Formats: sequence, structure tokens, C-alpha cells
Amino acid sequence: MDTSFWDGKRAPGVPDTINLNEYDAVVEVIENAFKRYADRPAFTSIGYTLTYRQIDEYSAAFAAYLQNHTSLQPGDRIAIQMPNILQFPIAMYGALRAGMVVVNTNPLYTEREMKHQFNDSGAKALVCMDVFARAVQNIKDETGLKHIIVTSLADMLPFAKRTLINAAAKYIKKMVPAYSLPQAVDFRKALAQGAKYPGFEANYIKNPHDTIVLQYTGGTTGVAKGAELTNRNLVANMMQARATLSQQDKQGNPLKPAGGVKIVAPLPLYHIYSFTVHLMALFEMGDHSILIANPRDTDTFVKMMKPHQLTGIIGLNTLFVSLMGNDDFRSMDFSKLRITLSGGTALVDDTAKRWKELTGCGISEAYGLTECSPAVCMNPAAGLERQGTVGVAVPGTALMCIDDQGNEVGIGERGELCVNGPQVMKGYWNRPEATAETFTPDGKWFRTGDVAVIDEDGFVKIVDRIKDMILVSGFNVYPNEIEDVVAAHPAVENCAAIGIADNKTGEAVKLFIVASNPDITVDEIRNYCRDKLTAYKVPRYVEFRDELPMTPVGKILRRELKDEEAAKQAEPA
Repeated sequence: MDTSFWDGKRAPGVPDTINLNEYDAVVEVIENAFKRYADRPAFTSIGYTLTYRQIDEYSAAFAAYLQNHTSLQPGDRIAIQMPNILQFPIAMYGALRAGMVVVNTNPLYTEREMKHQFNDSGAKALVCMDVFARAVQNIKDETGLKHIIVTSLADMLPFAKRTLINAAAKYIKKMVPAYSLPQAVDFRKALAQGAKYPGFEANYIKNPHDTIVLQYTGGTTGVAKGAELTNRNLVANMMQARATLSQQDKQGNPLKPAGGVKIVAPLPLYHIYSFTVHLMALFEMGDHSILIANPRDTDTFVKMMKPHQLTGIIGLNTLFVSLMGNDDFRSMDFSKLRITLSGGTALVDDTAKRWKELTGCGISEAYGLTECSPAVCMNPAAGLERQGTVGVAVPGTALMCIDDQGNEVGIGERGELCVNGPQVMKGYWNRPEATAETFTPDGKWFRTGDVAVIDEDGFVKIVDRIKDMILVSGFNVYPNEIEDVVAAHPAVENCAAIGIADNKTGEAVKLFIVASNPDITVDEIRNYCRDKLTAYKVPRYVEFRDELPMTPVGKILRRELKDEEAAKQAEPA
């Protein structure tokens, strides 16, 4: 069998192909959903729900504000930096309707990381939560930002609740550092100004092959690069996700009932996984997403879920483990839970087994990459999951595995997984050389950097990773970035970062240091990293050594360090 055109066994009800002519642009998907589901609940946050009609009106007002009260032109980049709150879909849909290119920005970024992303993307505008405004104040003069719009946690809630929650966040919980951004515009005021244009018409990017989202990823070098995701990429992956979610159980019943089902959204909407599932696929299907702003606060997370009989939970291994350790979660009613989807990091077998025992619902593990918008493979559900694999290719996607010489390997043989499909990115923003390196010489296949095996049924098992990237709770961590930061410490002579297996987070960062000052401590290194790196990038483990393994030309052999750690973990306790 020619594996390059084998796209796997389908679950019942899942088509083999998708119709790319259904939509040309993401805004068409959004506006069609507004019309079809106007009075359905769309998003809930902090116990308050907005309907599709309200999201339509608010996002139209935001788009009108951008078009009439800023200097922004179609094609300009606008960064959005906030957690899962109601303002996120409003700002996202509004920016796209106004013809902007959205730059999804991690709210946990340090000032250094923010500055790089804003400058690399050429962002001219930023929508951020007030929690991050001081950091914006500190770096704005070193960027090209011309317009800054600031929002507070509960800005879309009714007056009394909004006032109480925002005051508590600022004055009691001390979540909002003092800042000075005199040129910044309040998000609610922007909506009010935009609402004065009732005849608003979207001036969106219509060409299917034009970029509408810059989604940053580090790749193999550790230098954050913007994956150019086009209308066609995101629409195709939305349709692929929709098709996969339309599968049937063993009795032929729809796995996910049509119309307004409730799916919890704990993963950040700025991450491409959650973006495509919640802001695209589920929205197009008229479903209701329960937004969780801080899933690390498990007690509050469960409190926000309890009023709803959930149809689905989207998450990853770390989240499932923390939920199962919560007494209130274990007492929830799971009778309507039909699908649990895992992605972003490897699913641990024990987690999957315990989850099914508790909820009665199996976990379907999926696989994707930022450069693929992101979905590439997904397991069937309803008892058809094949544990230990990431499932089969989503409809309309071809896979193959190649050897070191670029030749396709046979079924069941290891090789680098390559993807061909309409969801594969246009390329890396302003980085033609990096783009060329990540595709096969003929330009047809995206090279994932992951070593996989494809079996005779088309199920894919990821067995290794060519890239040195570390996956911590589904987030990409790049050794080069950590090493660059730590190497700048005056007491560090040399260092190397690797990922080691961790039952909670999938992988954890371990840092090896050759110190020039014997008095340096682990705590000093960690505190140094916390000032310069997002929390999940801070090494959990630090080991001091006299030397590091190197090649004759001085390149650190991370693989040797990884092998040493793997051998330690394999030793009996």
C-alpha cells in the first residue's frame, strides 16, 4: 500500500473528504454562524453568557471602531493578549471582520518575549487585559505599537457584577499592577464608539490564500517564528474538525448531538488547538463553549463547570490529572458527556484508563502542529479509540513517513512524519529559508520533525521526536531559548536544557550547568529564569556538572543527556 495517500480508517459517520468550496474565508464562517444561531448561547465566562447575536453585535462594533477610529488598514497586524474571557472572541472576530491579521499572543509572555513577537510581526495594535498593561508600558516604546486597547476581567458582564469583580481583582486580589498608558483606549469605550456605526459592513480579507493569523512557534531553532495561517488553512481545519466530531457511536447514534451542546474550554484560546476547536469548529456548529480563564485553579474551574451538563471536555493530560484529583469534580454528573479530546502533549495510559472509569467516557487523543492549523490526526471515540496512537489522519489529509534520505518507508516502519493537506501553513512570516527547510524539496510535504509509525489501518503512533523541542503541559519549550537566557548569567560557563518524562506535565525541563562560580545555587538560577521566561519554561530540575558531553567541534550533545536521564528513570525504585 502507498502510505502517502492513505488517510486512515474512518469512524462511523466521518466522511473521507471535505468540501473546500463551502467557505472561502473565516469571516464567512463566523457571519454564517451569527445568522443561523442568533439566539443560542455562544460563550459563557464567570457565570455570564453571551448569545451568538450579542457576539455578532459586539464584534461588529469592535470592527467598526478599528475601521473608523484608528489608523489601521486591512492587512495590518493586531495582537490579542488575554486569557479565556468573553472579550477574546469579540476582539478576535471583530479584528478579522475589519480585515486585520491577528497575532495571537500568550498572556504569560515576559517583556522580552512580547517585544520580540510584536516587532517580528510588525504589530501596529494590541488588545490586552489590564493585568499585562504594565509590561506593555515597559516595552511599547521599543515596538511599533500605535494603538493599545485595554480591558478588565469582567468588562462584558452586567454593571453590578462587572464593578464588583473588577474591583476585587484590582484592589483585593492585587491582580492588576499599577500602569501608565495614557494613549490606551478602554475596551468598553471602543465598543461604544463602534456601536455608533449601525450600518457596519465587514471589510475582511476575502482571498482564501491570504494570511489572516500569525501563530507563533519556535521550530527547531528556538527563535519564535510566525506561522502564516491563511483563510484556506483555518477553514479547512475547521471543516476537518467538524467532520471528525460528526462521528457516530457503535449503535449509529451521533456522538455529539447537533445543536447547542456544551463543551468546556479550559485551554487558552490564543493557542491554535483551542482556537480552531472553539472559535471555529464548535462555533460553526452552533455549540456553546464554557470559557475557563485559569484552569490551574482547579477548585474554581470545577465550580464553573458544575452548573452545566457537559457534552464534551477539551483538554490535555495535565488537566485531566488535576481534575480527577478534585472531590467536587468526581461527584459531577457525567451522564451527557460524549467526547473527551486530548491534544498538545502525550496522553498517559494510566490517565486515560482512570478517566474512563470515572466519567464513562474514553479520551480520544489527537495530534497536530501549529503549522497545520493544527489538526493532523484524531482517534475515533465512543469506545473505538486505539490507545497509544494519535488516531488516523483527518479527512482530506495525506501522511507519509520518510527516512534520513527523504525516501518513503513502508507500513509499520519508523520515519519522519510528513503531512500534505489544505491545513498546512503558507510558510513562516518573513523567513523563506526556514520555510524551505521545513518542507520536502518538492514543496509538497510538511516535515513535522516527529518520528512515527503508520500501521496498516492508518493509525499513527508517535515514537520519537527529531526536534529537541520540549512539551510542557502542551506548550512548546525550546532548549535554545532557555540556554540563551541562562548563559547570560555571570556565574554560568555553559549549559544545556532537555526534556525529561513527567507524569503530570508530560515533560519537564531539566537544565545542566557548568558553573564558573561554585557558590551559585539552584534557587538563584530558578529566580533568574523566572524574571526572563514564562513560568512553564522555567527549569523544574537543575543539575550542576563539571562538563557537558560535546562533539569535537564543541556542539553540546543533548541526546546523550537525554539518554542518561531516560536510563535513570528506567531503573527500578
